[in-house]
Amino acid sequence: MSTDAIVLLKDDHKQIKKLFNDFRKAGPNATKTKGDIVSKIIEALTVHTYIENEGMYPAVRKAVPDVEGDILESYEEHHVADLLVMELMTMKPDDERFDAKTTVLIENVEHHIEEEESEWFPEVRKALGRKELQQIGEEMLELKKKAPHSPAQPSALKKTIDAVIK
Repeated sequence: MSTDAIVLLKDDHKQIKKLFNDFRKAGPNATKTKGDIVSKIIEALTVHTYIENEGMYPAVRKAVPDVEGDILESYEEHHVADLLVMELMTMKPDDERFDAKTTVLIENVEHHIEEEESEWFPEVRKALGRKELQQIGEEMLELKKKAPHSPAQPSALKKTIDAVIK
């Protein structure tokens, strides 16, 4: 398995996009199925944004100043996703706005993934060597072991609060 940071993040993106597609395919009356899928989306996004915020973004920000604006925007996109995820956690799958809120979350995250993969991942790959990307990836794998799986866990809440006060 590769420890290249960009490869790891793209693998996460694939898994997250599959969950999004599963949600879309579930159909309008698949309330329980959609609830189960959204629980998986919440967990996947919580872990993923944690390792990006704690591992990838600080390392890249220091090493590749040209993408600082992109990273700051990514922090804000994570913050929006965090808020939607927190709201979804308090909802039931049969709530009137559950599907709409999930759709907005999906659209925001897909936009975020597209920007990362097409705009700044290529710049980061050019600027950092293979060894450095592998080192960042190894750190991200370690972070993943201790990452929160629920946005209500203290380490996930800290990330949300940091977005407001920093």
